[in-house]
Amino acid sequence: MKSRIFISILAAIMSMAAAAAQVVDKHGHVVDTTDIYAERSDSLDAAVFTSSAQGNYISRFKDVRTEVISAAGLCKMACCNLAESFENSASVTVGYSDAVTGARQIRLLGLSGVYTQMLDETRPVMRGLSAPFGLSYVPGQWLESIQIAKGSSSVINGVECMTGQINMEHRKPTDEKPLFLNAAVMSDTKMDLNVASSLQMGYKWSTVLLGHVSGNIKPHDSNQDGFLDEPKMLQFNVANRWLYMADNGTQVRFGVRAIQDNRHGGQIGVENPWVSDILNRSLNGYLKVGVPLNEENTQNIALVADYSYQDMDSYFGATKYIAGQHSAFANLLYQNVINESHRFTLGLNGTFDRYNEDFTRTVFAGTTEKNGITDLANAGVFGEYTFNSGEKFSAIAGLRGDWFYNQGFKVSPRVTLKYMPVDEIVIRANGGRGLRYSTPLVDNIGVFSTSKEFLGAYNEHILEDAWTFGGNFTYYIPVGATSNTYVSFDYFRTQFAQQMVVDYGQTQIDFYALDGRTSFTDNYQLDFSIDPVERFNITATFRYTNAKQEFKGSKAPVEKPMTSRFKGVLNLQYATNLNKWIFDFTASLNGSCKVYDFMNMINEDGSMTVSPMEGVARMYKNGRTPVYPMLYAQVTRRFKGWDVYVGAENLTNYTQKNPIIGASNPAQPKFDASCIWGPLMGIKAHVGFRFTLWKKA
Repeated sequence: MKSRIFISILAAIMSMAAAAAQVVDKHGHVVDTTDIYAERSDSLDAAVFTSSAQGNYISRFKDVRTEVISAAGLCKMACCNLAESFENSASVTVGYSDAVTGARQIRLLGLSGVYTQMLDETRPVMRGLSAPFGLSYVPGQWLESIQIAKGSSSVINGVECMTGQINMEHRKPTDEKPLFLNAAVMSDTKMDLNVASSLQMGYKWSTVLLGHVSGNIKPHDSNQDGFLDEPKMLQFNVANRWLYMADNGTQVRFGVRAIQDNRHGGQIGVENPWVSDILNRSLNGYLKVGVPLNEENTQNIALVADYSYQDMDSYFGATKYIAGQHSAFANLLYQNVINESHRFTLGLNGTFDRYNEDFTRTVFAGTTEKNGITDLANAGVFGEYTFNSGEKFSAIAGLRGDWFYNQGFKVSPRVTLKYMPVDEIVIRANGGRGLRYSTPLVDNIGVFSTSKEFLGAYNEHILEDAWTFGGNFTYYIPVGATSNTYVSFDYFRTQFAQQMVVDYGQTQIDFYALDGRTSFTDNYQLDFSIDPVERFNITATFRYTNAKQEFKGSKAPVEKPMTSRFKGVLNLQYATNLNKWIFDFTASLNGSCKVYDFMNMINEDGSMTVSPMEGVARMYKNGRTPVYPMLYAQVTRRFKGWDVYVGAENLTNYTQKNPIIGASNPAQPKFDASCIWGPLMGIKAHVGFRFTLWKKA
């Protein structure tokens, strides 16, 4: 039945004729009508700036502090998917949600990725059921760049941005690359194949076809704990994007995507094993339309619409979670450019999510169930005014008013300031409010990989409320072989007025609302980049996080568990003449984090005792995880139309010791595979190639 529904929805989406949101003025220049493509390098300055092979850099031209991972940065490592694209960044930390499912999670400004608004060319994505595995569903070689904007940003894309936005720019229909192939294989038998084809059919129509398949052949249990280190998996992923450009400057963009991902993990070699079986299927269709209202294109309107269906059939030991999610997003905007100094945007948008859940969980304490349909929705009206005083100063003031289903009306202001007293100095500041419905179980997918009892509000959807303020200072130093040398410092603070708290105990996990308690995160970061000689880039980044939260029974905020205190990253890249050889090396130092209180009872041999055992040391001395390094290296040889690369990850071969608590007996209430703070896999080598067929002139 679900397969027929899935196919029917795909057929319906494929029949859509739809639209996008860029307009061309009478001079042929691209005009941003809605900020739909605000992160693209369409201006001359941006194109010149990114034309170098610099992989990661802080954009000089954005109003919000934005780190860009370019196409060159996406090639520095295997980058099989989006989760693996952030290893060169200290801004974003990526880890596993548990030691069983392979789900990846990010942290930005020291907070979970659910507080970061993920955008696909400014359309909100990876929400709800798609969030736990969404990072694995974006092949790195489908992308041409990633932009990481910290703090509160524009009100135009919705109200869910709390710690920042990560926007993904895909390969474009207008790329003059009729065929692109990328294949890679890793030493753990994981294989990855990507195909892209951009085709132009006259000067009005163009399309890009994207395909991906990945999977692994041989299961591994390197630490001999009886559980697979990573699940056996097979993923298929296809997408088709279209662009229509009318003579009057109107642009229409539309596309569809379908994904199927099957994962099997858990125990091996025992009778009645604890296993994890997950089948994810999704369909997405979008449309964008941008229409100029006058010849000068100083006034224009745009429509953005997006629909997705996510189906998740999952089993975790004696837990069943089968759910479907229908999501719709619509955005209608009007923009008026009064003159070079003043412009404003007005609009309406809304989001609707319908969850159909079948949840049954049996643990030592009994059985809990949840079945039925849950609707979550919000609709908002917004306005945004932008003032520019040449290149010296700009200010963006935005205000939203949103109605939330069962929560009432909320107002969200946001402000962004940028000041350049001289060409070498950029000062930025921004702040504002973010709001989102919590989905406690899928937001914390790792809780399924435990035998703990769920307590409290795990079936509720409170409206989380956070204010984020911060700023950035960047100084471009006139040294080095290029103009890319800079040192940058930024600070951001996120303060929650309401939040879903997930409180881990030894045999229970309690979900409850913050309700007047304190929860905040301070994040400091220092960046430095220089090209000491031509074709040699050095980038160094250091991030420090102070995250505190007040739990039930605590008299004051305490350090938030499982949140890394700091991270440092050093990246070196050298290219020979004409980029025939490219050498990449990345080293990171990952700071310690406070463990959950019950983890203080874990001994180095994996046992758990209230009192220390004679002759056996505690695993987490002083209640903290160790500091550990990670090393990555890759060498690329470029030929005409071909790139061949070989490299390795985690060269230090460092892994978290005994990552699964109570692995020998998953039926016991202490079993917990979700307390992950370090790498689960040791050294992994990879080899691959990229082939590009360029369009003939």
